[in-house]
Amino acid sequence: MPKYRNPHPTVDIIIEIEDAYGRPGIILIKRKFPPPGWALPGGFVDYGESLEEAAVREAKEETSLDITLKYQLHTYSDPRRDPRKHTITTVYVAAGAGTPEAQDDAQELEILDPEKIDRPLAFDHRRILDDYLERRNG
Repeated sequence: MPKYRNPHPTVDIIIEIEDAYGRPGIILIKRKFPPPGWALPGGFVDYGESLEEAAVREAKEETSLDITLKYQLHTYSDPRRDPRKHTITTVYVAAGAGTPEAQDDAQELEILDPEKIDRPLAFDHRRILDDYLERRNG
């Protein structure tokens, strides 16, 4: 009998929020666990959970924020996007308010202008941010 292997569903969230000076930005987290690097908040979808529920949960777990989902940006499925295993991520754009704090597997957290992010990003998050900026700046 053949053994079937399926990709693992994940979510990533572009959280739009103002920094302490009232400037608009998005949240990036520095990952605590491999693979290392800066990334959008996100993670694996739990069994019995919708993609939307997973996005809200992951945002809360990693940033301590309650968010409001605005829209689904895109789904990314390149089998090489995550070095750990084949994942398929659905990316949401959300609004956040308040003071975020790095939680769970987020070692650090920053609010950055998405137009000026010049650091290397984990996974395919640079591509995701480029797609977000293209849609936003249309």
